[in-house]
Order: sequence, then C-alpha cells, then structure tokens
Amino acid sequence: MPTLHRTLFAAALVWAAAPVFAQQKPAGLPGNYPNKPIRVIVPASPGGGTDIVSRIVGQRLGERWGTAVVIENRGSAVGGVVGMDIAAKATPDGYTLLAVSASAVLNAALVNKTAVDQRVAFVPIVQLTTQPYLLAIPSSVPSQSVAEFVALAKAKPGALNYASAGNGSMSHLGGELFNSLAGVNLAHIPYKGTGPALTDLLGGQVQMLFAGGISVTPQIKSGRLRVLGQSALTRTRLLPNIPTIAESGLPGFELNGWYGWLAPTGTPPAIVQALNREVQQILRALEMLEKFAGDGSEPAPGSAEQLRELFNRDIDKWTKLFARMKVKL
Repeated sequence: MPTLHRTLFAAALVWAAAPVFAQQKPAGLPGNYPNKPIRVIVPASPGGGTDIVSRIVGQRLGERWGTAVVIENRGSAVGGVVGMDIAAKATPDGYTLLAVSASAVLNAALVNKTAVDQRVAFVPIVQLTTQPYLLAIPSSVPSQSVAEFVALAKAKPGALNYASAGNGSMSHLGGELFNSLAGVNLAHIPYKGTGPALTDLLGGQVQMLFAGGISVTPQIKSGRLRVLGQSALTRTRLLPNIPTIAESGLPGFELNGWYGWLAPTGTPPAIVQALNREVQQILRALEMLEKFAGDGSEPAPGSAEQLRELFNRDIDKWTKLFARMKVKL
C-alpha cells in the first residue's frame, strides 16, 4: 500500500482553503435547531468505513454547531436492515439521521423484499466520500497478484473463501463478480459488518475481502494484509501504484463505494438544507482531503439530489447484474 500523502499537494489545488470551525452555531439554521444531540445511526458494526467516516464528519459537525453528534451502531446479519428500520421509524425532526454506504442502499432490492424501501422511507442529505474497494488477502496467502490468486483458487477448488460485510453488501457483490469473471468458486462467508469480517481475515479464517481503504489501511501498513488490486475501472488519482483488477486479467471488473447520510422522510426541508450545507463545508476543508486521502478515499460534497441520483443508479445497476449472474441471496 503506497503512501498516499505524496499526491495531496496537487489534489488540494482543486479544493477551497480550509474553513475555521466556528465556536458557536452559524447563522442560517432553522428555528432553534439543533437544541439537543443529533443521533446518526450506522447500520453496521464499529470499525467499518461507514462508522469511521461518520464519526469523523459527526465530530466536526458537532464542533461547528456546538452540540453532540452521537454515532449509534446497529449492525445486523442482513445488510443493516435493523438500523434502517429504527431510523425509518424515528421522528422526522432532524435529530435522527441514517449513515449509508453504497452497499446499504441495495438491500431492499437484493436481500429482503419486505425490508425498508429507502427510496420511500428516507430523503437524501449529502454524499460524504467516494472510493474504490481494495482486494485484500492475509499476508499468509502466497499470492502477489490477482493472477496468482486466481491460479491458487483454481488449483485448490473449494479450499478458499471470501468474507463480506453481509448479504447484499458491496463486499458480497465484489466477491460474486470476482467469482464470475475469474471462473472460480470461492465460498461466501457473510458477517455483521466489515469489522468482524476483517477480524477473521486477519486470523486467516477467510482468504479474501473487498473493503474500503479506510478500513484496511492500518493492517496493510503493518504487513498483516496484502492488497492485490483496486476495484475502480481505471487507476484512481490517490492510488496510482495499485493496479486495477480489470487490468490484472479480469476486464470489466468495477466496484465503486461511497458513504452518505439520509434522514427520515418528512424531515423539514430547511433542516435537510442546513445539514447539506454544513457537511459540504466540512468536506471541502483541506483537513478532510488529507484525512481521507491517506485511506484511499476522497470527500465527495454535493447536493442532496446528486446523492438521490447516485443510489437510484446503483440499485438499478446491481439488481440487473445479480439477476444476470443468477446470484441467490
């Protein structure tokens, strides 16, 4: 895993100068909002990218607004449906938000047809980051490239498996796409979030995991994990020395991740707009570019409507792909 901070100076030129975080609530907030702690439900276990990014942004938001932003983890075996259900049923007053990842928005369509329909139950607030996934294996696995790992899987059919953050997660989608394009049959082992999956990957109980760089970078730097490739279709600006899986013998392989925040439907538009505006300012700070770049991700501030378009597009894309691949969840 290369040191990414060398690329930061050039990348920072497209970002605004870092704002000075206010010590009191900025002007323009609706009514007396916020006048109590804001809860951000993360429908996954601690330690995953959704959790880490939300804690970073939540801390800065709390500093700007002079209120506590509390992260509440609600992991579950099937794509975080428990946390989503809690958030969907919360009073839509701006004090309960839902953190989601690219994988989280797929679960209603792919995993449980009776689960919360996020396109109905929630309104988008803002996208937080964008990043490719990294194909990580334990350092004990004797493969130095994607090609070598595919050869190992073919030489030992049934001996290797891959972990995921749960059925329908992006790590699950990536594993099945890998199986399909590589012509191998790694068994799928679902976990309740990236954190538990990463623990067993480090322990050697599973041999492969697709995860965001923010989750696995510390273990890569320590030498306990090895990265074989990144899931973007072309090499990203922040990971120029990591080959893509597509260029490593699996043409067309693409798996893009992102994190964002939603609010229960009915949340006052003025509050949604205030949250979007403040989080965008936080994400545009040079500090955040540096913080996320070290883990292979980039801040992705934008409008609420841009986030809506993004997860609608992802749901349509992966629903069609899973149907074509005949993957059963």
